[in-house]
Amino acid sequence: MSKTTVARAALRDFLISRRARVTPEQAGLATFGTTRRVNGLRREEVAMLAGISAEYYVRLERGNAAGVSAGVRRAVADVLRLDQVERDHFEHLLDALSGGSGAPAAAASASVMPAGVRAPVQLLIDAIADFPVFVFNRRLDIVGANRLGRLLYAPIFEFHGGAAGPANAPRFAFLAGAAAERFWPERAGLLGDAVADLRRELGRDPHDRALISLIDEFSRESAEFRALWAEHDVRRRSNGIKTLNHPVVGPLTMPYEKLLVAGEGLEVMAYTPDPAGPEYDALKRLSVWEPGTGVPRSDGGPTHEGAGN
Repeated sequence: MSKTTVARAALRDFLISRRARVTPEQAGLATFGTTRRVNGLRREEVAMLAGISAEYYVRLERGNAAGVSAGVRRAVADVLRLDQVERDHFEHLLDALSGGSGAPAAAASASVMPAGVRAPVQLLIDAIADFPVFVFNRRLDIVGANRLGRLLYAPIFEFHGGAAGPANAPRFAFLAGAAAERFWPERAGLLGDAVADLRRELGRDPHDRALISLIDEFSRESAEFRALWAEHDVRRRSNGIKTLNHPVVGPLTMPYEKLLVAGEGLEVMAYTPDPAGPEYDALKRLSVWEPGTGVPRSDGGPTHEGAGN
């Protein structure tokens, strides 16, 4: 399958999924006495509301994106009620097909995705001793972490112990089975966010071989992934709250923040619990744990119990 065919399919499926969400009532259309055979808006209704011909919109939905003006892009996005992340995704898909200014250069598409972080970035995250910090690339590989981060995500790193390359958070979530369900009590929401992140990144470069390989792996191995991928959702969460159940210190519910490393395709995520709260105290206990030595006591020393007890 050619790169153009893949990009056209991505644009088509995204537009179909977005217009299926918008009801005629939301779009201000009267439907009295009519029988509708499609969910959401018809193609001709999107075209009418966007002020373009039905033939033009059909060509657009089929991936003929050459010469689509900024006004038409904006009008279609408005009719489909796209949020800002979805608008950016739409623009990236159009640019990938039309060769616009937002299309990735061929050299960038062929480049190797970062498998690690530069030494200064690692020094920076190592200096943050009280909070778990991670660095992710576009595949959501964990390409960097401070010591507390590695201890917190010990089950994820252990799952990847025999694999080449960095640990991958979605791979653990989708493919680790019961281990992932124990570690992520709210796993369902995390799966949706992970798929939306991967969909957004693929929209930025539909020809990214490393990312396509990961998506193919998940599509083969996980029915949950296939179902979520078919929804064509794109999101970006720069902060929020996550709950995990660590095998050593137990349940933890913590806020997190994400920051981009400009120009490197990397994202830093740090958990930031309240220093006066129990999660902060639990992380302090975790910080003195050496994997394989037992469960830390409240005074900071290890017991001789199994870490899974």
